[in-house]
Amino acid sequence: MIIGVTGTDGGGKGTVVEYLVAQKGFAHGSARTLLVTEMERRGLEISRANMRITANSLRAEYGNDYLIQEYLRRQEKEGWRNVVIDSVRTLAEVETLKKHGGVLIAIDADQKTRFARIQSRASESDKVTFEEFVAQEELEMNDPDPNGMQKAKVIGVADYTIQNNGTLEELHQKTDHILGQIKK
Repeated sequence: MIIGVTGTDGGGKGTVVEYLVAQKGFAHGSARTLLVTEMERRGLEISRANMRITANSLRAEYGNDYLIQEYLRRQEKEGWRNVVIDSVRTLAEVETLKKHGGVLIAIDADQKTRFARIQSRASESDKVTFEEFVAQEELEMNDPDPNGMQKAKVIGVADYTIQNNGTLEELHQKTDHILGQIKK
């Protein structure tokens, strides 16, 4: 089974991925790990802006479905039975994911809740003000770069959507419900 995860920053994508890995035995195709490794190779500061630029550069060089193609290669090489790929950001990635039998789950939550979540996780790319958070989100929803993120369109074509404004237990229950639907 191949599951792609998309959604808004701080919506709960990472929490769903952690749950699928820890509780359901999925392998993790991490966009962040892929991008941080590439940024380090290029000598770039780890920041949200540089992540976007690096991702766009990789898509320009290898195709707009680069992330999915890379993790499909790794799935085959490693023999992963079930894999969850986080941070699906382009329609080309969705198309490739679905062409290989995958499904896409979108995760979202209230904007102020999401901002509070990213502030509490305090990763290198999350050190922003609320105004910067909103501006980044607007750009990433429809990046003008032809190799850029298309979050709004990707979220719009998700097979399943989770509104994550509740508890961790509720998020896990919603994820389990979707897994049951996928297995049918």
